[in-house]
Amino acid sequence: MDLLLSGRTAVVTGASRGIGLAVTRGLLDAGVRVAAGAREITAELAALAEGGNLLPVEVDLTERDGPSRLVESAVTAFGGVDILVNNVGGVRPRVDGFLAVTDDDWTWTLSVNFLAAVRTTRAALPHLLQNDGGSIVTVSSVNAFLPDPLVIDYGAAKAALSNFCKALSKQVGPQRVRVNTVSPGPVTTALWLADEGVAATVARAAGGTAADIAERAAADAPTGRFTRPEEVADLVLFLASGRAANITGADFVIDGGLVSTL
Repeated sequence: MDLLLSGRTAVVTGASRGIGLAVTRGLLDAGVRVAAGAREITAELAALAEGGNLLPVEVDLTERDGPSRLVESAVTAFGGVDILVNNVGGVRPRVDGFLAVTDDDWTWTLSVNFLAAVRTTRAALPHLLQNDGGSIVTVSSVNAFLPDPLVIDYGAAKAALSNFCKALSKQVGPQRVRVNTVSPGPVTTALWLADEGVAATVARAAGGTAADIAERAAADAPTGRFTRPEEVADLVLFLASGRAANITGADFVIDGGLVSTL
């Protein structure tokens, strides 16, 4: 199915690995020019840039001017912005409970999971409006509506993020800018599976191995497995595309059936 994306320009945050890298690869395959923001340009992202149509931008999106610098890099290189994918995020499991979560911890979590998207959206929106419409797709989380004390600050930040996107969709929908969110459950990325990821952190605190923790988390979903980054990317690309032209203000869960409520 042709997603009607060829020739358009996208900004992707957190593009160096995991979901962001998969989204970037998918957009390039669909003929999109991509400005890919990342704190570190990984070998995988640099390799994608060799094929053309990709501008890697090394930027810290938790800095106040980081998001605007990323967007301006895209406009300078490609002449505008049609699609924004807010993907950057991070989580630090709070194995010692709420009282151990400091103000600095809250500030970090809100900066990377909420304010980075707010600021990038604020920088990109004038260009989307100027181009007579566009699409914003933001990667939220099932923890936005599935509270868990292990990720108490992360869940609160993602809830704020989803609320922000819904509110913005109501404002800019009449101006042909669509705003949607995707809420993954556990995904086979570094956030869960790296040496400092959720599984390893919980294993060090509670005993057992990271593999055991990940296996138990996967078993909580009816499908019995984590989602793959490419599966999230496919959903993001569809929502960004002209095939989803009348979808806005919506959230799409991709979690293998983990969330059991309606």
